[in-house]
Amino acid sequence: MKLLTPKTQAFDSWIRSQFVQLNDELEGLYFQQEDKSNVQGIGDDTKQTLEREGRDLIIELLAEGNTDQGFDSAFDLLGNVGLYMAACRRHEITEPSRETTSPLVEASALAMHIGASIGVTPRFATAHLTTHNSAQNGTYKRFTSLQDEKLFLDYNTRGILAYKRAAEALLKIQPLGISHPICHDLLVSCQKALQEVIDSNAILFERLDATRFFYCVRPYYKPYRVGSQVFRGANAGDFAGINVIDMQLGLCLANDPDYSQLLVDKFLYMMPEDQTLLRDCMRRESLMNKFLEAENHSDQDWYQANVSQFFKACTLHGETANQHHEQLVNKYITQPASQLTQTHLSTVTASGPPLASLLSGLEKLKDKRMANERSDILTRFDDLKILKASLR
Repeated sequence: MKLLTPKTQAFDSWIRSQFVQLNDELEGLYFQQEDKSNVQGIGDDTKQTLEREGRDLIIELLAEGNTDQGFDSAFDLLGNVGLYMAACRRHEITEPSRETTSPLVEASALAMHIGASIGVTPRFATAHLTTHNSAQNGTYKRFTSLQDEKLFLDYNTRGILAYKRAAEALLKIQPLGISHPICHDLLVSCQKALQEVIDSNAILFERLDATRFFYCVRPYYKPYRVGSQVFRGANAGDFAGINVIDMQLGLCLANDPDYSQLLVDKFLYMMPEDQTLLRDCMRRESLMNKFLEAENHSDQDWYQANVSQFFKACTLHGETANQHHEQLVNKYITQPASQLTQTHLSTVTASGPPLASLLSGLEKLKDKRMANERSDILTRFDDLKILKASLR
């Protein structure tokens, strides 16, 4: 059981109560404006209350120092500090472009202390709001009490856990080999998990209000400064599972410069065990390469059965990528952003780069995962074509 010091508990209780109420109040004020992106001069007293109450609690924690309560408690506390800093960024109490160092001095110091000690980025990460977000009396930590934020987190968490199940199934093939009869079963398990991702995304696409998400949920995921350094926003892909699937299926390659840059950029945004898993996966040969090497056995029943299931897994993984890009990104970022003024457009993305650059990168990643034919980037279009032709 996780043991919290009284000061840590007090901060956690504030994050789960007054913090949410203050954010709710500000979101209500912003959303009733014609320009819903504007936060300047709105709710200044409430903003000052949020900054002051959070700072007072953090000062106490900073003075308390490292209480050595273990990784889980430290990671949880880092998440609480990160939620506070992200809210201050959302309400433009702090704004990286106008600062060289964060005005949230105590929060920065505590975040850097914890982040360095446990080997993760010193800001809140996806895991803090999804897979490592403990509920109390049925309610987990959130920025607001808005139903759209809850929908977003519920279905993100379901999708992440399903991706993890797919990755685990693929990794279990490695010690068995591609000709093992259980390889077939594990590829089917991978397919079922990927179908769950597709089903979860479809529900999210249907139920999540695009306007509410864009103006009241997404802004909490912007980059913010910790000390002197700006850290990009948390990303739903900041876990190892999705990249394990990419590389185990062989659709993306660890030695592809574009893809390896993506991996390097996300390492410290993941849980330490995910960092270890991803490093291990980067050195393993893909299932696609192994099936290609075994093409001379294409007359064997095991080859026909297992390659057929492998092909289906690749198709489903590509479908999740296409669904994310063509539905979720388009509906919840691209379309609403087209209505923004140039002033607000520069701060749309959580990852930092301009929107056009972000969308171009996402499209390339989608095409890798779908093995689409492209002349400008490396995809496995030709290799999958060879495997498909080998099937009876």
